[in-house]
Amino acid sequence: MTGATLRESETFSVPFGRGERSFRLPPGVSGMVVRSRPAPPVADVQAAIRAALAAPIGAPPLRDLARGKRRVCIAVTDATRACPDSLLVPPMLEELEAAGVPDEAITILVAVGAHRPSTDAEKREKLGDAIVNRYRVVDHNPHDEANLVTVADGPDGTPFSVNRIAAEADLLLATGRVEPHQYAGYSGGGKTVAIGCAGEAIIAATHGPAMLDQPGVRLAQLAGNPFQEAVRRVASAVGLDWVANCVLDEEERLVAVSFGAPEAVHDHLAKIASEIYTVPVPAQADIAVAGVGYPKDQNLYQASRAATYLQFAPTPVVRPGGAIILPAPCPEGAGQGSGEQRFLAAMAEPGGPPAIVEKARREGIRPGEQRAYILARVLEQVTIIVAGAVEPAAVEAVGCVPAPDIETALEMAVERVGTPATALVIPHALLTLPIVAERRG
Repeated sequence: MTGATLRESETFSVPFGRGERSFRLPPGVSGMVVRSRPAPPVADVQAAIRAALAAPIGAPPLRDLARGKRRVCIAVTDATRACPDSLLVPPMLEELEAAGVPDEAITILVAVGAHRPSTDAEKREKLGDAIVNRYRVVDHNPHDEANLVTVADGPDGTPFSVNRIAAEADLLLATGRVEPHQYAGYSGGGKTVAIGCAGEAIIAATHGPAMLDQPGVRLAQLAGNPFQEAVRRVASAVGLDWVANCVLDEEERLVAVSFGAPEAVHDHLAKIASEIYTVPVPAQADIAVAGVGYPKDQNLYQASRAATYLQFAPTPVVRPGGAIILPAPCPEGAGQGSGEQRFLAAMAEPGGPPAIVEKARREGIRPGEQRAYILARVLEQVTIIVAGAVEPAAVEAVGCVPAPDIETALEMAVERVGTPATALVIPHALLTLPIVAERRG
């Protein structure tokens, strides 16, 4: 079966922080490693970027667009996104310079959405010291109403507000990585601006139950996806001119890169991403070990995506009553941003997952609380065990079960599901999308 290798009684490895953790399956459990399809990384990264820059999709060259512009904004991904902005941004800045745009006319806007502000060290890791030292680099703040501008109506009629720097730029650019996304189908395209630089109201509108319960809001689906449609409409209304997007493999090596018109670039790269990340598996599993890795495994808000991605695949990957193991250190606990703290508070709702789901549908959500809503829906189906977290109390606070290591987590899972049992080991669960042939339970 394509992309899936059967291995029994062997040592498995999954990402953990910036390294890996190895483990064996317990007796009575047979395992299958599920990886994305192999895709050759580009041999010469800089040459590939230069070639893509010289042949933008659906748009004029950046140098031509930039001539005469005096307010340029480049929206870049924040520290929660493993997007190689240090590769994508420098050639864009070179084109702006060649077009005669002065340094003081350029602002690099970190699209934090409702996450915490980025640190200086994170900005330097994402962009490089030379860029941070030379250009104005600032974080978006979704709570700062004075620096938000209404540009359109959102999907429910809510006024859509975005960062003033982005809205008032006469040239708006954005970076992004195209990979499976639980709501948008695939990340990238206009999402960096439409969500990452948006005000709280529109984040709540696009991430609330009324949107997320719609059948078209699915992993790996663009056509007929109301969330993606909202992102594209808003990005167009804001005036997003040009994007730099890429596809990476499991080792975060560059597979494809494109520049140009937001929707054309996004559609092009999403096709490539689908060919890599979508993998068939024969049936639902009893247990899944879902690898996360840095930076997503730094807090529970982000790490829990691995579990929800698996269960909101076209068919849930783990059967009802099964268990998902998340190896994740989560040194930030639930997370430090306003959205992450709202997630933590929402998970404390008396009555557990059913009450969390019911309250969200009855009252709506604030940005960040959608993670509680989605996680609660998964916890109604399966047990989630977080292995190796440095703050076990934080794991319990979000309705999951802590375990000191992966092998202990597997023993706990077996106690719940019994033997014989089947396990899927998915080293990169935020990238690999298992497509289940047979539903169980």
